[in-house]
Formats: sequence, structure tokens, C-alpha cells
Amino acid sequence: MPEKYVPEIMTDLRAGLVKIPRVIARVSGIKIFKKKIRSVIFTTDIAIIKNTNADAVIAVYPFTPHPTIMQAISMVADVPVFSGIGGGTTQGQRAEMMAVFAEAQGALGVVVNAPTPLETIRDIDMVVDIPIIATVVHDQTDVTALLAAGVQILNVSGGSDTAAIVRKIRNEFPRVPIMATGGKNDAQILATIAAGANAITYTPPTNGELFAKKMAQYREAERLKHEG
Repeated sequence: MPEKYVPEIMTDLRAGLVKIPRVIARVSGIKIFKKKIRSVIFTTDIAIIKNTNADAVIAVYPFTPHPTIMQAISMVADVPVFSGIGGGTTQGQRAEMMAVFAEAQGALGVVVNAPTPLETIRDIDMVVDIPIIATVVHDQTDVTALLAAGVQILNVSGGSDTAAIVRKIRNEFPRVPIMATGGKNDAQILATIAAGANAITYTPPTNGELFAKKMAQYREAERLKHEG
């Protein structure tokens, strides 16, 4: 069948969006409360969150989760947010509290770190009605135990081993929802999709890198103006 024409609306002021690689559209997606998620941008930069065409945001960071960070991101995001609630250093009752707050702020799911104890996951599952997403960083992770504790989505982040980890999980669990890091180029993204990922997380350029390109354009425009 011929490809359907999709009308697109864009303005000059929004043309500089951080665009997700087009190949990500090849994944099946994960439906959460009837919302289909294919592309997930990995950032906590609110300027990027406000200016992206990703389907969702995964907001995890290497600090203790804090309600004000969740609130700031939820206020800015135009798309669903998966909020990191810890699980490594932040465990037990505090992780539960962060999960409840994330749900209250409108998060579509909560993300727990790889070291999160199963007991903490079970406790979180008792207090929220949104999916628990567990980060998987190794091919020996006990996925069966995670699913039994209440995890509903796996977030595979294994660096160069990501595609191999996804393939192993998919062979053992044909229907478990998997989101996974896509890598640095289209070939790596396609390899992760082929391995069985349902959604791809994409790490965008930093604010500094994006601004450097913008400044180069400004300098060139200024040079042409004065030469003209």
C-alpha cells in the first residue's frame, strides 16, 4: 500500500526541535493506558523536554530523587513522563513516597534502578497504579523475580551489550514490554529493534552542544551581513 500522507504543522519558532531518529518509528511501541510509546528521550533538561518530538520522557538522574525535580519536569513536559524514583541508595519507604508523588504529578510510570531490592518493588506496587519500570544492566538479571515482584516494563541499559541483553530477554519472555537504549546511530538503533525492543530511549545532544551549533549559525549570519 502507498504510504499515507500525514499533514504536518510547524512554525519557524518551533523548527529547532530536538528530533528523534526516524528509524525509531519501526518499533512496535508499548501501549500504556491506551497511549502508544515508541520513542523515549532520556533527559532532565527542561529546555530540551519542552522542545522535542519524542513520545515520552524518561527522567532519571544520578542524584537522590526529589519531589521538586519531578514537579518541575511534569510542569514543562508536553508528553508523558517516566519518573526515576531511585531504588539504589533510595530504598524502602522513601522510594514508596517518591512513587506516590510521581503518580500524583501525572507520571505515566516510575523507574527503579538496577540494585532495587525486590521487597521495595513489591511495596511500590502496593501503593501506585502506574507501571513500575525496572532498569536492567546485565544479562544475568533475574527477570522472573522482577516480574513477580510487580515490574511491568523492562528498561534495558547495557551499553554496548544492550542488543544482546534485549535478545536474551525476548527469547525467554516473548511478550514482556521492553524499552532499551538505542545507541549512537541508526545502525545501533536498528540492531536493538531487531533484538526485540518495543520502544527506544534516545539520549539527545546536550544543551551546550545544541547551543554551540546555534551560535555558529548566528556568527555566520553576522559575518554575511557585514560582508554584504
